[in-house]
Amino acid sequence: MNCICKTGWNPGTPSMTQEQCTHRNNVQSSEKPQVYKVGIYGWRKRCLYFFVLLLMILILINLALTIWILKVMNFTIDGMGNLRITEKGLKLEGDSEFLQPLYAKEIQSKPGRPLFLQSSRNVSVNIVNSNNQLLTQLVTGSRGFKARGKMFEVKSTSGKLLFSADEKEVVVGAERLRVMGAEGAVFSKSLETPHVRAEPFKELRLESPTRSLLMEAPKGIQILAEAGDIQAICRNELRLESKDGEISLDARRIRLMRLPEGKASTSSSSSGTRQTVYEVCVCPNGRLFLSQAGVGSTCQISHNVCL
Repeated sequence: MNCICKTGWNPGTPSMTQEQCTHRNNVQSSEKPQVYKVGIYGWRKRCLYFFVLLLMILILINLALTIWILKVMNFTIDGMGNLRITEKGLKLEGDSEFLQPLYAKEIQSKPGRPLFLQSSRNVSVNIVNSNNQLLTQLVTGSRGFKARGKMFEVKSTSGKLLFSADEKEVVVGAERLRVMGAEGAVFSKSLETPHVRAEPFKELRLESPTRSLLMEAPKGIQILAEAGDIQAICRNELRLESKDGEISLDARRIRLMRLPEGKASTSSSSSGTRQTVYEVCVCPNGRLFLSQAGVGSTCQISHNVCL
């Protein structure tokens, strides 16, 4: 510290000698200058170095784990593992397991390879609208196969309709419908078809156990057995009716079994051997009966069957 002393005299101020100013300068120069330390020292410095070292170790461990995960999961520029990212979407190779629902616009297999879906319970395919309301549902499970929708269609590779079902009707578009069950097919309502035919060397049987069986056709019904017999069996009555035409029986032999036989009176009956030739008689109500043949017609004397 420097001190500038000036000699002079001011009125009312005592004078200072040069010796006093020199003594003050010597006292001030003998004092040491004070030095202030800046930084972290002691235990704080050691703790800081420890935390920096621990942070570096954690960074190295994290980097090693990241490299290990990238290597195990096979991360590449194109994707991860069997999952590849292409221009058309995601490409997945091998077997995959989905623990949550899968939402996709299109799912297809690799060209020339089948698409295999497997589940321990069921596989469900749901189609909903914008309001999240279910429109179509397809469920395959352990109990069976279920489909829900407004319409169900099955088409061939050429686009021909094979089977169609909706609320109004069921259409079978195949050329032949085969029923392999031992009991055949049961229809609770009407059946419309242009042709009903049995398998080769098999019998065709149309039966209604508790109700009537009705066959209708605007242009006629043809029943044909080229290599066998046709049997029509009923419990009560078998009626053949033609409103505007006729009923023709065209055969070399016509047999009317179990027709009732009219009995003639005792006076008109002839003595001798029993007749083996009969004539067919018709009652006014259309009933047929047999009468023993004679020289003339015996229907009048045997008409007691018509009563």
